[in-house]
Amino acid sequence: MAFPLKALLVGTVKPFGPGGVPSGIAKQPVAGPVHLGREGFAGDGQGDRRHHGGPDKAVHHYPFDHYAAWTQEIGPHAVLEQPGAFGENLSCAGMTEADVALGDVFRLGGAVVEVSQGRQPCFKLNHRFAVTDMAARVQRSGRTGWYYRVLEEGRVAPADSLVRLERRAPDWPLQRLWRVLYVDRLARDELSAMAALPLLPESWRRLAERRLTTGQVENWNRRLFGTSGESQGAGS
Repeated sequence: MAFPLKALLVGTVKPFGPGGVPSGIAKQPVAGPVHLGREGFAGDGQGDRRHHGGPDKAVHHYPFDHYAAWTQEIGPHAVLEQPGAFGENLSCAGMTEADVALGDVFRLGGAVVEVSQGRQPCFKLNHRFAVTDMAARVQRSGRTGWYYRVLEEGRVAPADSLVRLERRAPDWPLQRLWRVLYVDRLARDELSAMAALPLLPESWRRLAERRLTTGQVENWNRRLFGTSGESQGAGS
């Protein structure tokens, strides 16, 4: 089944938000083909390379299907009037976290990509939407989007489609990963299974292992709000 792109977007790094932090979140649609390399699209940038970008986060996909729900939740917003509101590179309809799984492989124009992980939203979404807890809302909702790693480089055009070629871990839809991370956060069987997933980036497998070892959930405050705080226990 093919999923036609609604938009293909890239963005250069610019000062963003009240602190003027470097960010590439404000992406714009391209009119013609763009080369997709191992670390992303030509002309696309990330302001914080420690937490964004790299081979396991080469391409960000956010489902256009979620835009209506966000308009209902936060009201009409200028950035929701077209794809790109969440800093995504790819926008299309018909694919969500419920039916896309870790390790799904897609042909995208002249490239081949593989679903590598879900997105962990950060505080820049709060500034993007002028909603103080927007990142936390995205996390709670499960409407997070996801990333691809690039298996084969190639040119991608706005008129191309995502065509699924292979399912390597169909038992692990992204919605299941989201539930392990943010709902049933200390479920030992699920954490053990997550830690053993070879398709997951090492950082996510280590996260599951730490929870198993410590019985604690990592602190999300800095990522979600730009502030620090204590780790979260089993009852939080």
